[in-house]
Amino acid sequence: MKVKHILILAFILIVAGKSFSQQQIVYKQIDSIKLVMELHRPESMDFNKEYPAMVFFFGGGWNKGTIKQFEPHAKYFSKRGMVCFLVDYRVRERHHTTPIESLKDAKSAIRYIKEHASEFQIDTSKIVASGASAGGQLAAATALISDYNETSDDVSINCKPNALVLFNPAIDNGPAGVGYNKIGDAYKNFSPLHNIEKGAPPTILFLGTNDYLIPVETVKYYQTVMQKVGSTCELHLYEGKKHGFFNYNKFENYRDTIIHTDNFLVSLGYLDPESKVKIE
Repeated sequence: MKVKHILILAFILIVAGKSFSQQQIVYKQIDSIKLVMELHRPESMDFNKEYPAMVFFFGGGWNKGTIKQFEPHAKYFSKRGMVCFLVDYRVRERHHTTPIESLKDAKSAIRYIKEHASEFQIDTSKIVASGASAGGQLAAATALISDYNETSDDVSINCKPNALVLFNPAIDNGPAGVGYNKIGDAYKNFSPLHNIEKGAPPTILFLGTNDYLIPVETVKYYQTVMQKVGSTCELHLYEGKKHGFFNYNKFENYRDTIIHTDNFLVSLGYLDPESKVKIE
């Protein structure tokens, strides 16, 4: 093993203090608040190779939530050959913050990952942002929203991901959407639906037709606007399913959305179609 690679491995292990394949890393500190991301790596990695990455943001209305929500997804996609990150961010119940701070943290997380891409062995042209509900809004906003950057961030590092995987995302934050009561007129520069432009990354979107927060008409309109600007937006509707239908505890739905996501990432050239693994 080359000296450079030994040093990289030592850096990761020292920072994380955990097993090689799963670690927690502090990516940001605001006063006494330390924000972490949990890293899930493929068990066997070629130190001369770069890997695609997937960054997950939990749901919870920008009020609460846990990185454990997407742990099954991270375990699956790390087995498929991706470096996966479960990102903690500031929420109202724990940090007395607004959705604006949540978005700043999401952007900081992706910038941190890109800044340390060589240590993580990441191909920065193949970074996928994913999330559910408010976390889906954050994932989409890192790609579409130019405002709300942390003053301590190096904004020369582009925080935009290359693809999006969104589960019942709160993509409309306008007066008729989700979160307007928290951000008011800031929605004009916060809401993904209101800021879709040419160059928006390819997206796959999942929604249950009985979702009490996200109307089917909203995601269909989002898809229409994405297509108008020339971007891929693959939409999967689940008849009669409610908000959070895709979580691991609803295994058949979880499995189906994993299959569609896997096929989507294969279509982008991020995953090897011949290296499928069991969904469990």
